Amino acid sequence: MTSTGIRLDAPAAGWAIDADVVVVGSGVAGLTAALRCTAAGLATVVVTKARLDDGSTRWAQGGIAAALGEGDTPEQHLDDTLVAGAGLCDEDAVRLLVTEGPDAVRRLIDTGAHFDTDDSGAISLTREGGHHRRRIAHAGGDATGAEISRALVEAVRTRAVRTIENALVLDLLKDEHGRTAGITLHVMGEGQHDGVGAVHAPAVVLATGGMGQVFSATTNPSVSTGDGVALALRAGAEISDLEFVQFHPTVLFLGADSEGQQPLVSEAVRGEGAHLVDAAGTRFMLGQHELAELAPRDIVAKAITRQMQAQGAEHMYLDARHFGAEMWEQRFPTILAACRSHGIDPVTEPIPVAPAAHYASGGIRTDLRGRTTVPGLYACGEVACTGVHGANRLASNSLLEGLVFAENIAADILANPGGRTPTPVHGKAVADDPLDGPVPLLDPAARIRIQRIMTNGAGVLRSAASLAEAAERLEEIRADERKAAVPGVEAWETTNLLLVARVLVAAAAAREETRGCHWREDRPDRDDTDWRRHLVVRITPGRSLDIRPTPSATFPPTVAATPLEP
Repeated sequence: MTSTGIRLDAPAAGWAIDADVVVVGSGVAGLTAALRCTAAGLATVVVTKARLDDGSTRWAQGGIAAALGEGDTPEQHLDDTLVAGAGLCDEDAVRLLVTEGPDAVRRLIDTGAHFDTDDSGAISLTREGGHHRRRIAHAGGDATGAEISRALVEAVRTRAVRTIENALVLDLLKDEHGRTAGITLHVMGEGQHDGVGAVHAPAVVLATGGMGQVFSATTNPSVSTGDGVALALRAGAEISDLEFVQFHPTVLFLGADSEGQQPLVSEAVRGEGAHLVDAAGTRFMLGQHELAELAPRDIVAKAITRQMQAQGAEHMYLDARHFGAEMWEQRFPTILAACRSHGIDPVTEPIPVAPAAHYASGGIRTDLRGRTTVPGLYACGEVACTGVHGANRLASNSLLEGLVFAENIAADILANPGGRTPTPVHGKAVADDPLDGPVPLLDPAARIRIQRIMTNGAGVLRSAASLAEAAERLEEIRADERKAAVPGVEAWETTNLLLVARVLVAAAAAREETRGCHWREDRPDRDDTDWRRHLVVRITPGRSLDIRPTPSATFPPTVAATPLEP
C-alpha cells in the first residue's frame, strides 16, 4: 500500500503512468513550469481540471506588471508592491519578482505572446491601482490573459507535452520516506485513462489556481474550488495567510441574488481615467487616498462598501462615459461586450459595480524556489503563498508571479538530479501513520450553503461575531451533512470547499486586526506590534487544524486546534 496520508474517499487507482514531473494546472504558472521542464528533457505530464485554456489565466483582463517602461525600475515596482502588501510582504520574494520579472515577460514574448504596442513598436503600458508608473503590459486591449493562455497552450501542444484534460486531482502520493511520489486523479472521457488513476513522479508542481468558489459571488471560474490547498493540507503541507482574500472592487453588479462567476470590470478602466461615483454622480474616492480611484484594491473595495452601507445601496457606479465609443471598442472590447450582454452600455451610462471575491493572497507556503514543506511538492501561482503579495496583492502582479516562480521551480527540479528518475510508489505505508485514512465526502448540496455562509460571515466585512457564526454553521455542515456521499467530482469539490472555508474562517478569527484585504469591523486598526506576522496552518497528527504565528516573542499564543474531519 502507498502512504497517502489523509485522503479523499475514492476508488483505488485503476491505471498509472510514470513521469519525471507532474504539473497540476494549466494557467500561466503551470504551463510555464511544464515548458521549462520539458525543454530540459524531463518527462513532464500536465494535468488540468477542464480544458487546457479553462483556468483563471484566460480571464485576466488588465495585464502583467513589470518595469519595462522608460524611467521605471524594479526598485520602484518593489516599493509599490510593499506598500500594497500592508507590511506582510517577504521583501526577498518581492525583490526576486520585480528583478527577474522584465526578462520573464520577454521570454513569454519569445514563447509567442503578443502584447499591444504603440506607434513606435514599443509595448504599450498602462496604470492600475497602487502603481505610480505605467508598467502594465496588455494584449487585445483587455484580453491579456486570453492571449497569454493562447501562446502557452500553443507552445505546449507544439512541443508535444503530455497532457491529461478533464482531470480532477485528488491527493498526493508519498513513498515510505514521506517524500512526494505522484498524485491520484479522476479523469472523465480519456479512454484508457478514464476514472481514478495515478501519475507517479518524484516532483509534483501544484498550480491549481484559486478558491473563489468558496464565496457566492466571485470573478473566478467554476473550477476554482481550492483543490490544491485542500490537497496540500491533507498531505501535511503548511498553509499561510489564507485570511487575505482580495475582493476586486469593480465587478459588474448583476443583482443581489446573483451567484457564481461574475464579470470583472478591469482595474485598467480606472487606470485610463474612469471615476467611481454614487447614484447622484458624486465621486467618493477623492480625499480618501492620494491615488483616488487608483488606490490599492483593498482601500477601494472598503471605500465602495462603506459608501454602499452609508447610502443603503446595493452597488456604486463606475463612470467612463467620457472615454467615448472608439476608446471603449479599441481598448476594452471584452468588457464592453460583457456589459452590453447584460443590458448596460458603458458608452452612454455608468456601470453598476460592487466588490466580489477575486484572488487569494495566501495559500500553500513556499520558499523562493517554490518548495513547500513536503519534500518534492512545489506550488506556484495563486495556490501558493510565496510572500510576494503580503496582505493584499498589487494589481497585475499575479501573472508575473506565475511566470517568475514557475521558472524557479523548474530550475530547482533540474538542480536535483535524484529527482529525475521516477520513484516507485508501491512500498508499504508509514508504520502507524495517524494521518493515513480517507475523509468522508460531503453531499454536493452543501456547496451553496458553504458559499452563502462564507459570503455573509467572512466576506468583505468581518467581525468576531460574524466569523463565530460562520464557524458554527460550517461545523453544522460538517456534522449534519456527512452522508457518506458517493465519490464523484461534485462531492470531492464540496469536501475541498468545506476544508478551505474552515481554515479561512479560523485564520480570519485568529487575526484580531484590520490589515490589507482582511477587514475586521470590531478590530478596525492595523496592529504592527502584535500582528505583523503570518498565520501558518497545518493538520496535526491528531487530525486537528493547528493555527500558529511565525515565531515572535510578542506574538499572541497559538490558537487552539479544532477538529478536522468533515
